[in-house]
Order: sequence, then structure tokens, then C-alpha cells
Amino acid sequence: MTADNEIDIKEAFLRAQKGHNNRAKLVASLKHRYNKLEDKTLFHDEFVHYLKYAMIVYKREPAVENVIEFVARFATSFQSPPKEEEEEQQQQEEEEEEDPEDDHPLLSFIFNFLLESHKANSHAVRFRVCQLINKLLGSMAENAQIDDDLFDRIHQAMLVRVTDKFPNVRIQAALAMTRLQQPRDPDCPTIKAFLLILENDSNAEVRRAVLSCIAMSPLTLPKVLKRTRDIKENVRKLAYQVLADKVHIKALTIAQRVALLQQGLRDTSESVREVVCNKLLLGWLNRVDGNVIELLHRLDVENCAETALNTLKAIFKNMSTEELLQNKAQLDNRKLIPVDALTCENVLYWRALCEFIRAKGDDGEEILDQVLPDAATYAHYLSGCLKAVPALSEEQRADFNQLEQVMTKEFISQHLIHLIACLDTNEEGGRKRVLAVLQEMLALPKTPSSLVFLLTEKLLDLIPDDQRRIQTLAEIISDVREPIMEASRPVDENKARRQQVQLAEVKVRVLEAKQTLEECITAQDFSRAAELKDSIVELENQRNQILQEITESNQQTEKDNGIEKNDPETLLRCLTMCAELLKKINFKTRIGPTISALMSSLILPSIANAHPPVRNMAVLCLGMCTLHSKELAKTHMVLLLQIAQLDEVKIRISALRAIVDLLLLFGFQLLSETVAPQAAPQSPDKQEGDAAATDEKAADTAQSVLLMLSEFLDSEVSDLQTEAAEGLAKLMYTGRISSAKMLSRLVLLWYNPVTEDDTRLRHCLGVFFQLYARESRVHQEVVEESFLPTIRTLMNAPVTSPLAEVDVSNVVELFVELTRPSALNKPSPDTEEVNVHDYMAVRICGEMLKDPTAPEVRLYAKTLCNLQLSRDETVKKDLHALLQELVQVVKDRVCLRALEKMICQLVDSKEQAELLSATALQPLDVNADEAAADDPSKSAKRGQRKACTAKGGRKTSRKVESSEESDGENVPDSVSVPRPSRRAKSAALEKTKLDLSTLINQEPNVS
Repeated sequence: MTADNEIDIKEAFLRAQKGHNNRAKLVASLKHRYNKLEDKTLFHDEFVHYLKYAMIVYKREPAVENVIEFVARFATSFQSPPKEEEEEQQQQEEEEEEDPEDDHPLLSFIFNFLLESHKANSHAVRFRVCQLINKLLGSMAENAQIDDDLFDRIHQAMLVRVTDKFPNVRIQAALAMTRLQQPRDPDCPTIKAFLLILENDSNAEVRRAVLSCIAMSPLTLPKVLKRTRDIKENVRKLAYQVLADKVHIKALTIAQRVALLQQGLRDTSESVREVVCNKLLLGWLNRVDGNVIELLHRLDVENCAETALNTLKAIFKNMSTEELLQNKAQLDNRKLIPVDALTCENVLYWRALCEFIRAKGDDGEEILDQVLPDAATYAHYLSGCLKAVPALSEEQRADFNQLEQVMTKEFISQHLIHLIACLDTNEEGGRKRVLAVLQEMLALPKTPSSLVFLLTEKLLDLIPDDQRRIQTLAEIISDVREPIMEASRPVDENKARRQQVQLAEVKVRVLEAKQTLEECITAQDFSRAAELKDSIVELENQRNQILQEITESNQQTEKDNGIEKNDPETLLRCLTMCAELLKKINFKTRIGPTISALMSSLILPSIANAHPPVRNMAVLCLGMCTLHSKELAKTHMVLLLQIAQLDEVKIRISALRAIVDLLLLFGFQLLSETVAPQAAPQSPDKQEGDAAATDEKAADTAQSVLLMLSEFLDSEVSDLQTEAAEGLAKLMYTGRISSAKMLSRLVLLWYNPVTEDDTRLRHCLGVFFQLYARESRVHQEVVEESFLPTIRTLMNAPVTSPLAEVDVSNVVELFVELTRPSALNKPSPDTEEVNVHDYMAVRICGEMLKDPTAPEVRLYAKTLCNLQLSRDETVKKDLHALLQELVQVVKDRVCLRALEKMICQLVDSKEQAELLSATALQPLDVNADEAAADDPSKSAKRGQRKACTAKGGRKTSRKVESSEESDGENVPDSVSVPRPSRRAKSAALEKTKLDLSTLINQEPNVS
């Protein structure tokens, strides 16, 4: 027996397994024994001997983990503790002596042993080597130093192990390299290895491990930002957490800040959104001393208003009512921001605050009254702000400073208009005042075109009746196109007064001359009378001339300028109001005389306008009008088809959307009614013949429309391609089209590497495939029918085609999952009913029999084993016969094994068949054996993208991979799990814990 303060190595290892033992006492006792020894070689050998027992265990047993922790603490306990005050003095002494102290012999011996063992064949040994190196380096003091040669050896060994085929080994190797990285060195091998792992490692836990330990630098920051878009929720969550903890907001560009908030606040995972709100956003707020307006300055709200609004609402959720009122956006006693103090940031903050309070409903009414005035006061305020926005001429628009100022005022005005939705418009006086201001601003020519849409929207929201809406907008459009204006030249009042005086003088002189003429005639002075008569004629001519001038002047003043304005800006303004009106009115509202007049006088003439924005808005209005009237749809369908093929890209897209909407609403029967002639009554025989001809013509028209849509799928214009794909997906989902060929085209488009950057297209089709296949059995049959044509296209794709890069096995996996009977929203309870997988199995067998030596036969054989077959006896017999025939002709061994396995499944007993059907949805348990669990050669090959529809089995396999393959040590947990009780934990440990005592006691004690 040893003394009380000493303990032998074996006893120390046995005690170290127990978690309740005081590890510090064990370290002190063994250290005391070690210091007494003169020859420490035997101690080193025996220490490593007992360490080996723990290193051969791969499973994360508590006993083994305790031993590893004990070894790391004991080996590093011989280092002197750091002395911060004496660091400089020690460095000076080391420089004078130029003989730095070597590492402790035991620590060096353990490092040498581990580095010699890192290439062992056993994955358990490699895992424990990397884990122990990680623990040893992590247990050293912050200012600890090791030999350069040892540093290089550790570095080289861990660089090799980060490429190990087992994820847990890669994780520990990456963690061990944490203290070996040099962020300031652009050529640091560790940093390069970390970046390579982040970019290419297929295991999410390995990527998380690297994220947790990588040092931030200009080189590593872009890669960490990219992980915020990782496919795995845990990786995205940790990436945001790392950015919140390690990266200052000033180290990010404005675009990067906006992108982080935009993606994070809209992430599909609730836990990721919580990290963005509670970690990243609050961290940025702390960096700006809690000043929300200053944070908005760092985001450039003019170009990312929607993201800024979401950010503000996320901040408000963590504030109490008192804090919300304390942070009012510079409101004065009128509850308004002074016009001179309006900025993009504070007006956006004011709007977000009012909308957030209003969303609380009745609870927020009192608070809203403290941050927003009454409707009449706000209407007067809004009118002044809108009238202050200047209208720039073409020369002024060339001045960037003036243009920027106007754009800023327009941005402020937009958000002030949005605030109308938060006003209390129940009071009639205030509501009328707001309506008057909106109508005035819409009719005012100076109002910027960018505000017309918002003004119209808020105006229509305040008018509940559709007929009144139509009448109000029609009057405004009429005033805009035909404004009542005075002459351009103002009337000269002085001139008019002089004309009146001259007219009065002439009239007086005429009267005087006539009176004198009468006197001369009475006196019989005829010569004088003749002269007076001539003068009277001249005066009357002069009077008539003055009267004509006055009349012309008055007519020019009172003249009504009735010429319609057809300039592009006016037409676009009117069409914008018309489009918003058509959006707002009830879908069931029929087209009345007012809208018909707008159609004939505004919309249809504008379709032929020379300016593309006017034509585009006119096409939008025409499309919405046709949705309200089937007769209009019949009349203008051909026009929309022509526009979709001939005009500019943006206008073609608008026409294509209108066509798809019409087909969704009225169906392809609209095309037959469009081409049907309106003929006079004929004989029955002629009517039948004409009906058949009409049906054929309608079918040809429908085919031509589908051909046009399918041609758009091959368009070089990505926007047109995306719009066509989305339209076809809508038509197929609603049942307007049922085409296996078209579905195959969409699948190939989804997998085509050319569309990889088209996020909208990929997202749209990914969602469509899931919804379409799960909707009904009929849809699954369409998917099954498109299976073989799609695979043939991919297998026969030439090397130069982008489709040659697609992983065909991944496409097969998608089809299998989409057609799985259990994937239906309402699966059939009858398991003996023939399902889609039965038909697929027969088709696959037939395809294999066509050419048993084809390279895709192995893929088909593997697919057969993944199908969920029914228990129908007839299907089993037919499949059994086909499989027996295939066994006779197929020569490939892998295929034969798969076929034989399939045959055994078919001839099994009913109980085994039920068990098979229960487990067909899940993959094999690859974690039953440790070696099998971590062998990546047994995992399915990954394609360019994983199918979004995978259920059951794929989810289970991911769960197993994350729990067994990669335990994620030293990586923050992503999901908070409720802690079990102490008694439950103790009982579970007793059942599963491993005790090394049996192994250790089998060997003789060499101490």
C-alpha cells in the first residue's frame, strides 16, 4: 500500500473513472509520487500503458471521458501557473539566458506517443489521439509555449486527421488546431484547412466544430457569413452566434449587415430567428450604446426599408411599454416630428413603432394615442410634407445632389403615407379631411409618380364601397388627363381698365356727335352735319374695335383647355391608379360603364404606346379587367398571346402572368370559346361537322399555348423561364393540365445546374413537387409516368450537356419519395390496394429486361429495394415472375444480390411482409456496429441538391448521423433539451456505463 498522499498509477486510473472522485486530489497525489522518482522512464511507460485501455474505446462512455480528462489535467499540471505581472521580466531573463526551458518530460513523452499513434488503423485510437491532443492544448495556460519542432509535428498530424473519413476524428482534429492557427498570416495552413472544411465537409457537426473555433479575420469572415445560409439549422444558428460574439458591426459592410438581418429574421427555423434577435441584434445595439436610430444609420434604410422594419419590430418585441414610449422618435407636443427634423431613419422608426403598437389591437390603443395625432391634424401635416417635394426638370435630374435630396424626401413621404393606416379614421371629420388631402395630391401634377401607387392604395382603403371607389378614381383620372386651367398668359388688369375707359370715352363722343348732328340739321347747316356724320361712323367703328378686343380678352381668360394630356408621365400615372383600383375592387364586381370607358379611352390605346413602362402598365390593367369579365377575356386573349411573344421581356412577363391567371380562372375552355365562330343557325349535320372542326381547332389552340409555355422553359432569359415554370406548376397543381411530359421537363429544369443561381425558380419548383405529389393518387400516377422518361433523358445526356452533371441516383430518390403511398395527405388505409409503387416496380422491371447490360440496371435494381409495395397477391406474383426472369439474364453481381433480396421479400411470410412494410420507410440502422456506423462508404451518394420531399427514412438517418457519427463536443448545442431528473440520469448511467477495471485487472501490475 502507498502512503496517504501518494497513489500508484493503476489506482489513479481506476479512481479517475468515477465521476464523483475529486480529480484535483488524484492529480496532486500522483504528482507527488512522480516528483519523488529519480528515474521517471518507468513511470512514463506505465502511465501510457494504462492510457491505452481508454484509447481503444470509441464510444463516448463516461468512464473513458473521465480518464481522458484526468490524463490531460495531470500532464499539464507540471506547467507553472501564469504570472501576468512578471511576464515582461521573465521574457527579458529568457532573452538574456538564450536558453529557454524545455517542455516537461512527461508532457513531451505523451505528445510523442500520441503523434506516433495518430496513423493507427483503428478509428477509435485516431479519435482518442485527436481528442487528447485537443484536451492537452486546451488545458495549457494562455501564455504557454511549446517547442517549435513539437508544434510543427502536431500541426502536420492534425492537418492529416482533419481529412479523416470519420467525422468524430475530423471534429477533434479541428478543435485541436484551435490554438495552432495564425489569423494574421494569410498563408496559415490551419486557416486554409478550416476554410476548406467549411466549404466542402459533408458533415454538419464538423462544420459546426470549425465555426466554433475559427479565428475571425478578413480572410475567414466571408466563409463564416456563407455558413449563415447552410442547409443545416444547427450550423446556421452557430454561425449567427459566432458573428454576434466575435465580429464587430464596423467589420461588416452595409450590404453584409443587411443580408444577415434579411436572411436571419426570415429564416425558416424558430431557433435561428431567436439567435438573430437575442444575440446578433442585441449585440449590435450594445455596440451603438442602445441607440436604435444610430443602428438604422448603419443599415442604409433607403435601400432596405423592409429589412429595417423587420429589424425594428424584432427590437420592439424585447422592449416594455415604458421603453417604447421613452424611445419616441423625436415627437413634439403635437405628436409629430417637426418637418425640419424629418430623416429617413426617424420616420421609419416612427412608422414601425406605430405599426407595432397597432398590431397589439385593443391593448395598444391608448399607447398609440401617445405617439400619433388625430386624423385631421395628421392630414394637414401630410399635405405640407407632400407639397414640399419639388418636381425636378431634366437638367436638375442631372445634378446628383439635387436628385438625392428629392429621393430622400420621396422616401420620407412614402412612409408618412403608410402611417395613414394607423390613424383612427372612425371620426367622420378626420376621415373626410384625409380623403380630401389624398384626392388633392393625386390630382396635383407636381406629385411624384413614385407616390401615386401608395396614395391610391390608402384612398381606396378609406372608401369601402366599390362603386364609390370606381367613381372617385374615374373623376381623379379625368382631372389628371383633362385639367381645367387658365390661359398660360395672365390677363393685364391695367390694359383691361384702359380699354374700358377708352370705350366710355368713345361712347360719350358718339353721343355728343349725335346731339350736335341734330342741332345742325335743325339749323339747316348741312355741310357741318355731313362732317359730323362721318365722324360718328369713325367713332362707332372705333367703339366696335374696342368691344371686339375686350371680348377676345374675356374669351381667352375664360377659355377651357379641353385638350387631353397623352404624355407618358400622365398616362403612367392614370394607369397606375387604374391598376390599383382593379386590384382593390371585389373580384365578383362586374365591369360597368365607367371601367368600360376607361378601357376604351385609356387602357387599350396605351397598349400601342411607344414607351415600355406605359405599355407594361396597360397590359397589367388589361389582364386584371379580363379577370372580371369572361367576355373581355375571350375578346383580348389573342392580344395577350401576341404580346407574350413579341414585346419586351418585362411586358412579355406581364402578359404571361395574365394568360396564366385567365387559364387558372376559366380553364382551357376559354380558348375554344375564343376561336368558336358566331355563325347563323344551320342544319344538324352541318352543326355536328362544325362542332367537330371547332373542337379540333380549340385543341390545336390549347396545344399551341402549351407549346409556347414549354418553349419559354428553354428561354435564355431567366425571368421569362422562371415565370413560365411557375405558371405551368400552378396549372398542373390546380388540375388544368395533367401531363407527365411537362412534369418531366420541370424536374429536369429543377436539377439543371444552369438554374442553380435562380433561387426563385428552385424554391418554387421544390415546393410544387411536394404539394403536387401529396395532393392525390392521380398526381402520383402522373409523377410515376414521368419517371422513366426523366431517367432516360439524364442517362442519354451528352457529355457537353449540363444535365450530364446531375446525380441520377438523387433524381431516382426524389421520384421514389414523391410516389410513396404514405406521402399522400390522405393515404389509403387499405394496404392491400395496388399503389403507385407497384406500377413503378413493373415499369422498372420491364425497362431492365429491355437491356440487362445497360449501366443503369444497377440503379434500377437498387430502386426496387426502396419501393413500398402493397400486399396484393396478384402484384406479388407478377413481380416475382419478372424478377425470376431478370435473374436469368442479369450478370452484374450487385444487381443479382438486389434482385435476390427483392425475391426473398416477396416470398416471405405475411408477418415478415408486414415488418418490411413498417421498415421500408426507414433506412437500415447503420449505427448498430461502431465500424459500420462511421463508414462513409456505406452512405448514399449525394447529388448536387438533396430532394426536399424526403421523409421518414432520411430524417431518421440525419438524426442518427448527428447523434452517433458526430457528437459535436465543445460545440454549442443548437436545441435546448429538458434535463431529466437526477435519479433517471443515474439509472441510465448504471445501465450503459463502461468500466475499464476489468480490462486493467486482466494485465499484471507492472508498477
